[in-house]
Amino acid sequence: MTQEDLKQERIYVLLLAAIQFAHIVDFVVMMPLGPVLIKEFGISPAQFGGLVSSYNYAGAIAGIMFGLIADRFARRTLLGWVMAGFIIGTFLCGMATSFSLLLTARIFTGVFGGILNALVLAIVTDLVPFVRRGTAMGVVMSSFSVASVLGVPLGLTIADYMGWKWTFFFIASFSVLIWLAALKVLPHLVPEMKSGTAKQVLKRYLRIGTKADYLKAYSLIFLAAMTMFILIPFLAPYAVSNIGIETHQIKYMYFFGGAATVLTARLFGKLTDRLGSFKMYMILALISIAPVLLYTNAGPMSVVFYVLMGMFFMTIVSGRMIPCMTLISSVPAQEDRGTFMGLLNSVRSLGSATATLIGGLIIVETNQGMKNFDISGYLSITLVIITIIVARFIESSKNSAVIS
Repeated sequence: MTQEDLKQERIYVLLLAAIQFAHIVDFVVMMPLGPVLIKEFGISPAQFGGLVSSYNYAGAIAGIMFGLIADRFARRTLLGWVMAGFIIGTFLCGMATSFSLLLTARIFTGVFGGILNALVLAIVTDLVPFVRRGTAMGVVMSSFSVASVLGVPLGLTIADYMGWKWTFFFIASFSVLIWLAALKVLPHLVPEMKSGTAKQVLKRYLRIGTKADYLKAYSLIFLAAMTMFILIPFLAPYAVSNIGIETHQIKYMYFFGGAATVLTARLFGKLTDRLGSFKMYMILALISIAPVLLYTNAGPMSVVFYVLMGMFFMTIVSGRMIPCMTLISSVPAQEDRGTFMGLLNSVRSLGSATATLIGGLIIVETNQGMKNFDISGYLSITLVIITIIVARFIESSKNSAVIS
């Protein structure tokens, strides 16, 4: 491969990373906008939980359906239509004038956001040879960290000065530029059909979706997602109502917390390689109990202490997903990996959505602030303990397979 080809490949990867960045910001920015939306529409924490979870539920279902048809259309053509739907949905979010309209727009956007995630990873697999694919995947998957460090604070700053609607207009406008670039730059890719009929594809899905060892992995990611999303969507509303943080100060926690997460991710990755994925997950899972207890029981404090507490929470709670995903990645056979990861992504979204709904039902808004957030914390800790047990089962199965 020539230097020119490598340069072109890097452009493709950066463009795909930008697409990931856009739809990730669209999802994660909803959570820190919680205090604004709750006040604007006069909704309860449970209704706000519905707003957040609706995107994940729609994305999970769409992701599963996408797997059945993914290889029947040219990649660039499919990407063009899916991105167009995502842009329209994001624009409609900014146009929403009521809770019901915003909920409808979030469901619509979630359908296309869920497909975008799977489609981008499929295109990376098509475009980048295996010897460089790990690096390419790392660049694309780093979009989540970049979204936390840059996208969310920028979106919140726009909301502070221009109103929350303009956050979605900004995301939609940025996405239009990326959409046009993708249609012009990405090559025309026609995937090779691995299965001749929809029946064969469905049969393969059922086999990979119900295999005993794979079910353990699906259970782990479902529960791990629940431990996070029973809390994360409500961090910002709790900070405003109970800790005494101003709405415009929330962005500092996301900026510094996201930056700390990026800086520590490499360290956690190296420790995972050195200690083993299960042992490292158990260590971080147990340590994560501390920031969960601290945040969910926190009272009034200064912005500085709030940011430090948020950094501790985000670093450890998100950091434990590194050894968790490393452990899970050892489960599927090589020939099942693509379909397995697609299903895993949908299961993770289902876990996130379910936890958000449960968290919204637990929390009660009163004149004295949000009540029962501590209960959500205790439930999260209980689920963390269960994930350690499930992870141990996966580790044991892996060791047994190696011995045999």
